[in-house]
Amino acid sequence: MNKSAVYILNLEDLYNIIFEIKNFLNFDLLKFQDEKSLIEDQKNRGIKSFIVVAQEKINNDLINDNQIITIEKYPLNFLRLIEKIHTNLLMQQYDYQSNITISNYKLNINSKVISSKGQNLKLTERETHIILFLKKQKQPININILQKEVWGYSEDLETHTVETHIYRLRKKFKIFFNDDAFIKSDKKGYFIQ
Repeated sequence: MNKSAVYILNLEDLYNIIFEIKNFLNFDLLKFQDEKSLIEDQKNRGIKSFIVVAQEKINNDLINDNQIITIEKYPLNFLRLIEKIHTNLLMQQYDYQSNITISNYKLNINSKVISSKGQNLKLTERETHIILFLKKQKQPININILQKEVWGYSEDLETHTVETHIYRLRKKFKIFFNDDAFIKSDKKGYFIQ
C-alpha cells in the first residue's frame, strides 16, 4: 500500500507546526490553498489512505467523511489532532487491507483469507506475502528475488524452500478453487496476472 498522506487545506500555521515534527510521523504532509488542486493531486498520486484537514467541510464525491477532519474550535488540541489523524488513517488502511482484488479473488490481509465465489481459503503469513509480492510485480520474478524479498534473504536458505512454498500454494488453489493457473511460471520466474 502507498504511504498515507495528510493534506492541509488553507491552514498555513497548522502545516508549519506539523511540518516541524513530520520526521516522527508515518505519513506524507502536503499543503494546498484550494480544494480543486488538492483533489487533482490526490487523483494523480493515487493515494488510497489520506486525510484532509480543513476549516470547513469539503463536499466532493471523491472524499468520504472519515477522510476529513475539520478544525472548528480554537485553541487547537494539537496532540488530539495527531491522534485523530492516526486513528483515521489506521481505519482506512484496515479497510483497504480487507478487500484487495487479485485476479478473480479478494484478499483480506487482516484475516489472511482469500475468497472467490463465496469460498474462503485461509492462508499462512508467508503465503499472503508471496501473493502480495507477486501481484505488485510487472514481470515474472525469479526464485532468488523471491528469496530475498519475501524471506528477507538468507545465505543458508535453499531455493528448494521457495519452490516448495510456491508448489504448496499452487496446490491449495488447485484443490480448493480448482485453479491451477493463479500463480503462473515461465523461464523467467513466477507471476500473477
